[in-house]
Amino acid sequence: MMAALEEARRAAAAGEVPVGAVLVRDGDVLARGHNRNLLDLDPTAHAEIVVLRAAAGLLGERRLPGTTLYVTLEPCLMCLGAMVHARVAEVVFAAEDPQVGATRLLAGIPVGRPGLNHRLGIRRGPLAEESAALLRDFFRARR
Repeated sequence: MMAALEEARRAAAAGEVPVGAVLVRDGDVLARGHNRNLLDLDPTAHAEIVVLRAAAGLLGERRLPGTTLYVTLEPCLMCLGAMVHARVAEVVFAAEDPQVGATRLLAGIPVGRPGLNHRLGIRRGPLAEESAALLRDFFRARR
């Protein structure tokens, strides 16, 4: 999560909403990134999507089984959907997002639900206060 927080700081320095993410498999970092919505003029360029795209390109695979995605802010529904499609094993997030955080929605889907062939593990991780403070400071400075 420390590496994800470093990425969030890079996002803030670039004027982006400070969210960072890191994708790990077997202790190895496959990809790291941060929000790039403004830089790329892309509404889908959330930190999680940036990392999934980078890892898929690196590995030459669209599926990323056995991976854990660490992110500084609770993922939105779009990002959770992308993680399910990529077969990410688990997402670990720091700060909760009461506005668009969607982990509660996905957590409520039963494991045996027809049509859902992958279950994404969701866990609240460390550095929640540091991640939330970075976001608060960023938005306070913009107001």
